[in-house]
Amino acid sequence: MSNERQRRISAVIRAYNEDKHIGRLLKGLEQQTVKLDEIILVDSGSTDDTVAIARAAGCTIVPIAKEEFSFGRALNRGCEAASGDVLLILSAHVYPLYDTYIEQMVGAFDRNRTAIAYGRQVGDERTKFSESRVMLKWFPTQNIWDQEHPFSNNANAAILRSTWAESPYDESLTGLEDLDFAKKAIQRGHRIAYIADAPVVHVHEETWNITRNRYRREAIAYARIMDDSKLSLAKALALALSNIVGDYVDAAKANRLRGNLASIPLFRSAQFIGAWEGFRQPTNISTQLLERFYYPADRQSGELPPAPGRKILYSDDVPLIHGRE
Repeated sequence: MSNERQRRISAVIRAYNEDKHIGRLLKGLEQQTVKLDEIILVDSGSTDDTVAIARAAGCTIVPIAKEEFSFGRALNRGCEAASGDVLLILSAHVYPLYDTYIEQMVGAFDRNRTAIAYGRQVGDERTKFSESRVMLKWFPTQNIWDQEHPFSNNANAAILRSTWAESPYDESLTGLEDLDFAKKAIQRGHRIAYIADAPVVHVHEETWNITRNRYRREAIAYARIMDDSKLSLAKALALALSNIVGDYVDAAKANRLRGNLASIPLFRSAQFIGAWEGFRQPTNISTQLLERFYYPADRQSGELPPAPGRKILYSDDVPLIHGRE
């Protein structure tokens, strides 16, 4: 058993108009075997019931104005407000699958020099087929206790507050602040752990334009973080084509080809054209473009049915699975 109770644990959640999802996440965190000491919600101008739901659940609300927002700045505000030794960082539109989620994430820091842990992400029936293949590639089924490459993902991650204090998130990046943070941590001799045993469902309900926008702003950031990184139009088109073919093959094997004939090329085109556009983007980003990056159209609601063969601990539309079966 880890010594997680010797640590104070704070959750930091970024949110914007997430009233259709935030309740499920907060309920899932409430049902954990290891309890949080506090939850910080960094809200960037929600106009729905996000703040009211979070406040009713006992969260501390940290507002950030739209004109000030970046992913890194929002996280820095939340981390600064948090008092925990371990900072659990989550998107508002994820929720844990197991009641041992926090136990698994925080337990990673029992290992020497681990400063960052990030957990697995899976989709649901709303997830586009191609996006589910991206998740399978980025988030494998086996734990990695000493990851050599600088990858992390702040939709489902945890960091030591002391590591954040050494070097906070880069507030000027248009995305991938987690990758930049991980790169700098490795350079300082810290370790990154990937926790496959701490999965969350990541609800992605994006239009094709929003998907393209996401990959565009991440490519802009990647070009800054990784020296000499490039993506030509020819390479982007080749990658799109090869991934479309691969997706079609996998969809056929899974007997899901018919329902994804159109969505597969649409997603891969949005992914790689967006990335190509991002690598061509100048580093001086206008305020109007930043607003498009950070404030896309609202997501649509939807429910996730209980996973077959799993024990549901409670209802209220929160399918949390007992982790000790």
